[in-house]
Amino acid sequence: MSVQPGWYVDPADPETRRYWDGEGWIGAPIPVDATPPEGPPPVEAPPPAPVPQPVTSPGAPPAPAPPGAPASAPPAVPGSAPPAAGPPPGWQPPPGYGHPGLPPGWTPPGWAARMPEPRPHGLPLAGLGARLIARLIDFGIVLALNVVVNGWFVWRLVQEMAPYWREVFRRAMAGNSSTEGLPQIGEQAGGLQVAILLIATALWLAYEVPTMASSGQTFGKRVMGIRAVPLTADQPLGFGRALRRWNTLGLPTLLWYCCGLGLLLQLIDAISPLFDHPLRQALHDKRAQTVVVQVPRHTPTATRSEPPGDTP
Repeated sequence: MSVQPGWYVDPADPETRRYWDGEGWIGAPIPVDATPPEGPPPVEAPPPAPVPQPVTSPGAPPAPAPPGAPASAPPAVPGSAPPAAGPPPGWQPPPGYGHPGLPPGWTPPGWAARMPEPRPHGLPLAGLGARLIARLIDFGIVLALNVVVNGWFVWRLVQEMAPYWREVFRRAMAGNSSTEGLPQIGEQAGGLQVAILLIATALWLAYEVPTMASSGQTFGKRVMGIRAVPLTADQPLGFGRALRRWNTLGLPTLLWYCCGLGLLLQLIDAISPLFDHPLRQALHDKRAQTVVVQVPRHTPTATRSEPPGDTP
């Protein structure tokens, strides 16, 4: 994943902003609330070449420094402590934290120090526990909708399959493993299963996609104070991005009919943030290029404003 060139909040110092050229940080930082200039920063002049010192014989007085040359450090006094080691004037940290083409804040392999956690658009990443509870709340709402809309179809499916499973259970209790003479499952059972899955998928889509497109929050996310935002800018997802995000998790519902294959795919998607660093993106987040952040409780979502070009 590559990030477009532009001015972004420095992950190492959220109070400053630097220019990301697609491969690394360039130029000097500026305050985060300052208006960044158009385009990249001006190229800094290279440092002056060191002036060669003339060789003098022992005991001879030092030669005068040429005009414009920096003053040399005073000689050390015997018995005094050496000067404290520190970065030279104008020193800047190495540009970027990752390999070329990777987003700011990416920890390079072998980096000894623990890198600061990314703060997309100045907001902390949402915790995995909060995301799980929000998803369970949303599942409960979608299940309640299915009870209302899909209840009759489920009741008819149970009626079609009840004679078969009642006889299987009776034989199992009696220790009879024979399958001969079992009642046939109703002819409408297959069609009812497909109808139930289609309705359940449509209800989930209608519940989640419009709200995510407009605000990045379902009811569960709003309760837990978290929100999904694009990596590129702090703005609404829009219908297309919200639909792509939902497709990866919601469409496999149609495959529940295939020996639970859809449920397995959804389980893999659900646990994928545990193995993604540093942005904790699920597979549906990666497809839609989104990230889930914690929204400050004291700042309303509709009135919060951020400086343009925050860290992706």
